[in-house]
Amino acid sequence: MVKYLLKKSYQRKNLKEIEFDDLWNKDGVFTTMWLYNKPPKILFFKSHIDNLLKSLKAYEISEPDIKSKIFKIIKENIDKKKNYNHLLRVALNKKFISISLRNRIKPNNNFGIKLVNYERVKPEYKNLKYKKILSYLSKMNTSKEDIALCVKDRIFETGTSNLLFVKNNKIYSPKNKYYRGTNFKFYEKKFNIIKKDIYLKELNQFDEILLIGSGKGVVSARYILDSKWKRRKTKVFNSIYKTFKKEFIKSKYIYN
Repeated sequence: MVKYLLKKSYQRKNLKEIEFDDLWNKDGVFTTMWLYNKPPKILFFKSHIDNLLKSLKAYEISEPDIKSKIFKIIKENIDKKKNYNHLLRVALNKKFISISLRNRIKPNNNFGIKLVNYERVKPEYKNLKYKKILSYLSKMNTSKEDIALCVKDRIFETGTSNLLFVKNNKIYSPKNKYYRGTNFKFYEKKFNIIKKDIYLKELNQFDEILLIGSGKGVVSARYILDSKWKRRKTKVFNSIYKTFKKEFIKSKYIYN
């Protein structure tokens, strides 16, 4: 079970605080951001908020002043004198805004992927329909493993991150049926990522498999459970991780 360091919920109409509801599996959307340093920074903060606002419009639960309300709640709950290394989650449905903080778990160097037959509800959006995924993750050591969502012999994303596949130093990602996360969009601008269907039967052709997301940053998978696939190289991972570290350092403080 997730241990929260902070958890609060508010009525959207007046920002009155109410009993906490994480909103999981409700009709709504969320974003998870990496909060770090003192004074606090949020990696790709603007992009996270932009993605969140787009999802709110897609689900027809937006309103003219919702951005200012989100900013107000975040700034009221983040202590600029505290040193952070946490994951900040903001979730919304038609009536409520919920915010929570939990420790960021550093991924283990010996990281594995477990294949499961499941597709998220409306996978192109970061919606709150995560009950099935959370049931898998709650039984795993998420510092060492993640689930990879597969349907009809194709692989799309993990329970927490986007996936990149490397073959002969060329980078590939699935064509569709996954959420293009904030980190993923950043790397699309920095690297040539080729979109193609990634079939399970072809996994052994890839030299590297990378997980990229707000919680994990950039992780090089070492193996796939119940599969013959093993990592053969780390060249592209090293290049992407170097780019990630530069962005991590130059990110702006949220109180600027």
